[in-house]
Amino acid sequence: MKTTIRFFSSLLVFVTSFLVASAANDKVLDIDGQELRTGTSYYILPVERSNVGGGLSSEGHDCPVSVVQTFNVDDRGTAVTFTLVDPKEATIGVSEDLNIKSSDKSCAPANVWKIDGGQRFVSTGGVLGNPGPDTISNWFRIEKVQGRNNSHKLVYCPSVCNASCRPVCGDLGVVQLKTGTIHLALNTGSPLQVFFQKA
Repeated sequence: MKTTIRFFSSLLVFVTSFLVASAANDKVLDIDGQELRTGTSYYILPVERSNVGGGLSSEGHDCPVSVVQTFNVDDRGTAVTFTLVDPKEATIGVSEDLNIKSSDKSCAPANVWKIDGGQRFVSTGGVLGNPGPDTISNWFRIEKVQGRNNSHKLVYCPSVCNASCRPVCGDLGVVQLKTGTIHLALNTGSPLQVFFQKA
């Protein structure tokens, strides 16, 4: 009897460990089913390709610039690269803290995405790397959208600093202003579902 209990206890521990490890190793895939890689350029495109807009891009005359959704559904926007907390990591996992850097050179080197205070819009002007309380607004995550193949959402909920940092977590979505500009913003009520296409 003790042997049977010990066997099932060991089996339960093994299965649980395997499932936790599998979830932790879940990689983000691009539209072609390939793992997203750090340092590689990608377009972030909406899953819903109706008349709502195209890819994500940078817009503005002065730096930092806003991250917006293009009006034209065929416009792929501006390519971005991803950098993880550990710069030696080559592939991007689900729920990993990362920086998103626009390939738009108009505001280089400050073309890393960040959450702006106040209205919680996403803009450039962030700092690459250097995880901690001073860069808390620069860290994002990619999460899977349940029930859709290779469909993801961008999330702001960094874990790069200790419990003293209490960021307001939420999904990134779009909000259209009276000017017509479609801004990427935090907690809009509906996450923007996206996929990634190699540039």
